[in-house]
Amino acid sequence: MEVPRLDHALNSPTSPCEEVIKNLSLEAIQLCDRDGNKSQDSGIAEMEELPVPHNIKISNITCDSFKISWEMDSKSKDRITHYFIDLNKKENKNSNKFKHKDVPTKLVAKAVPLPMTVRGHWFLSPRTEYTVAVQTASKQVDGDYVVSEWSEIIEFCTADYSKVHLTQLLEKAEVISGRMLKFSVFYRNQHKEYFDYIREHHGNAMQPSVKDNSGSHGSPISGKLEGIFFSCSTEFNTGKPPQDSPYGRYRFEIAAEKLFNPNTNLYFGDFYCMYTAYHYVILVIAPVGSPGDEFCKLRLPQLNSKDNKFLTCAEEDGVLVYHHAQDVILEVIYTDPVDLSLGTVAEITGHQLMSLSTANAKKDPSCKTCNISVGR
Repeated sequence: MEVPRLDHALNSPTSPCEEVIKNLSLEAIQLCDRDGNKSQDSGIAEMEELPVPHNIKISNITCDSFKISWEMDSKSKDRITHYFIDLNKKENKNSNKFKHKDVPTKLVAKAVPLPMTVRGHWFLSPRTEYTVAVQTASKQVDGDYVVSEWSEIIEFCTADYSKVHLTQLLEKAEVISGRMLKFSVFYRNQHKEYFDYIREHHGNAMQPSVKDNSGSHGSPISGKLEGIFFSCSTEFNTGKPPQDSPYGRYRFEIAAEKLFNPNTNLYFGDFYCMYTAYHYVILVIAPVGSPGDEFCKLRLPQLNSKDNKFLTCAEEDGVLVYHHAQDVILEVIYTDPVDLSLGTVAEITGHQLMSLSTANAKKDPSCKTCNISVGR
């Protein structure tokens, strides 16, 4: 059984939960808070003895749903007609104290066998910590409700996007990817100090680091996958990498076949924008059988390296030929160390465009092009 959100959405003819409510015959009521406080006209009667839920268990957690169950004393159990669920985002100590707080979500459902499924992308977000408490209720003939005390408060965290959700993002990205352009090198821009540090402290090899939290909030690679970011976009008129970069004036260039070849696998990682007209696609290249490859196999949709809408490697006349999508900005993560001796480091002649940096950039949750119908 699915439980919809009970707030202003219930009164909206275009509410995403309207049909769910009709099908489940759920009733909109005004709930008291966890301390039992209620308004004078709330329609909830004075509290009588109903079993208080305890030993609450949360299971089958996804990015926008979970199952909930609990135990109750048998006394007066047959009088229960409804369950009230108080769901709130857990307070973040580092959150902006002047920002409006998230409106608490009060859920109600007719009493059904447990466990009960709570599902709704309009109030559940991926990779987010929540608190939940439960109350039992009995609807009276006059429409009032007798309620139990609130249960203990427990905490849980929703999951990342699954492969199913990422495939939906992938399909949206394919729509705007555009035609394919040839390229021959991957490149990585950084400050001179970065390359000096690599030479002095890492034996000349760039090391994978944990991806930041840029992009979709539900992306399973954010804060988990280790890799090295590369670009491969080219200028339309020259077919070469642009001379501007937001990441530094020194550029490492490496032949495409050194990173992307028949001994690597290609995965789709994310699709997002940052309140701009242009969009980003994150791809992951992992050597076959490497730790990065094993990580991606479990979490990301795998692409056909020879035939996809974003980045291809195909043999033509005995030579590997490479193409990238023109209308999206590709961010390529390579999951193994890369030795600087495999390429060249040189200073670019263009500008450092800091406004184009995607470091820890947050995705625009209102963009219809790159969002799907689950938590952002």
